[in-house]
Amino acid sequence: MDWTTLFSVMQSELFLTGIILLILIAEIVVSKKEIIVNLSLGLFLIHTVAGFINQPDGSLFGGMFRTDQLINLFKNILNVGVLIILLQSASWVKDKMKQSQRLSEFYILMFSSLLGMYFMISAGDFLMFYIGIELASLPVAGLAAFDTFKQRSNEAGLKYIFLAAITSGVSLFGISLLYAGSGTIYFDQLTHFLTYDSLIILGFLFFITGLLFKISIVPFHLWTADVYEGAPISVTSFLSVISKGASAFILMVILFTFARPLMDLWKEMIFLLAILTMFIGNLFAIRQKNMKRFLAFSSIAQAGFLILGMISGSQLGMSSVIFFIATYVFSNLGAFGVVYAISNKTGLENMDDYNGFYRTNPLLSVLMMLSLFSLAGIPPVAGFFGKFFLFMSAASEGYYWLIFIAVINVTISLYYYLLVIRAMFIRKNENPIPYFKSDIYMRAGLLISAIGILAIGFYSPFYELINDMVAIFLK
Repeated sequence: MDWTTLFSVMQSELFLTGIILLILIAEIVVSKKEIIVNLSLGLFLIHTVAGFINQPDGSLFGGMFRTDQLINLFKNILNVGVLIILLQSASWVKDKMKQSQRLSEFYILMFSSLLGMYFMISAGDFLMFYIGIELASLPVAGLAAFDTFKQRSNEAGLKYIFLAAITSGVSLFGISLLYAGSGTIYFDQLTHFLTYDSLIILGFLFFITGLLFKISIVPFHLWTADVYEGAPISVTSFLSVISKGASAFILMVILFTFARPLMDLWKEMIFLLAILTMFIGNLFAIRQKNMKRFLAFSSIAQAGFLILGMISGSQLGMSSVIFFIATYVFSNLGAFGVVYAISNKTGLENMDDYNGFYRTNPLLSVLMMLSLFSLAGIPPVAGFFGKFFLFMSAASEGYYWLIFIAVINVTISLYYYLLVIRAMFIRKNENPIPYFKSDIYMRAGLLISAIGILAIGFYSPFYELINDMVAIFLK
């Protein structure tokens, strides 16, 4: 391995590490701390654009780290999502954190967590995977407790770190069992040793527990609503979209590649978990009035739809899951962005506060409607095609009863999404939320979300691009 290969294969990771170091230096030398916000946004925008420039395939460190076009594409999807979150949170970072002089920590923690996700996605063995998942998890606990003046934020950070530590230990124990049964930590070598031996099965189940926790799959979902409600909204968006998306991707890669010999086992497991997650997420979402808890349980239900696409174990299933994650990024961040904008200006987060919102803020109301329709799977927005491809992949393997149950859950989700739309467009309010104008950063983040919701829905070649890359990946 030479330095040229290292810098070319790991350019995303090295670039992001460089951004973190530059922010650290800026914290020391820059007297006007508000400049750090613009610096962080500018550097990450360059990083996001550079990610779409052609990057070479390759592996490093004896196969511990690997990258190809599909992995690079998914990193780019995560980058776009993080960029939207940074734009939406810029005014909050400036206004709320100016007095405490803690501007740089927010960006350092978020970029460090994203860097961990890069390593997790590119992992070729358990060691790199575990380093990545720990680096992705630990900064999030600090982010969840970032609003230190609020007790709920501190509580959210404590809950997340305790539960993450437990699931991390369980996953590490599972890795040790898999190593004991196979004698290797490399994913491509492990395939030859996976059998229905009790030790192997137990190790596999323990191993994926950490990923199921991050995706908020039932019964590992109980932390979600409390942490989402207590954490700052930008952190909630990051957990709901970026962390969940990265964990879902690596879980799918694991199931479709080295865990393929255990397909009969994990297909039955996914069948049960998908049903439980969809129903519990949807039924609890109906009861919520706080918008952050509402979107938390909505995201749990969406996780159920997400793993439904994995049950086929085929190229179609993998393409459908990645496409669904891309639509989910724009849809969920669009909804969270509107909640964020309202909360920043008014401090209101309850659904009843949205009564008559369309009368004073029609553009934000329309964007929220588009986002919720996309999450519900209403045509012609992006979420409809995301769910359609998921159902098609499950149907290709004959899981018609599972699709029927999923359609029932789509109907339930449409009902509670319409509750928000009814509040904004139909219900009257003598004192609705007054008109307000967000800063340019927030408007840019909301605009990118709206473009993504509409463009992916009408631009079908994006799915074909993903499908071509998946075909190469699975060869």
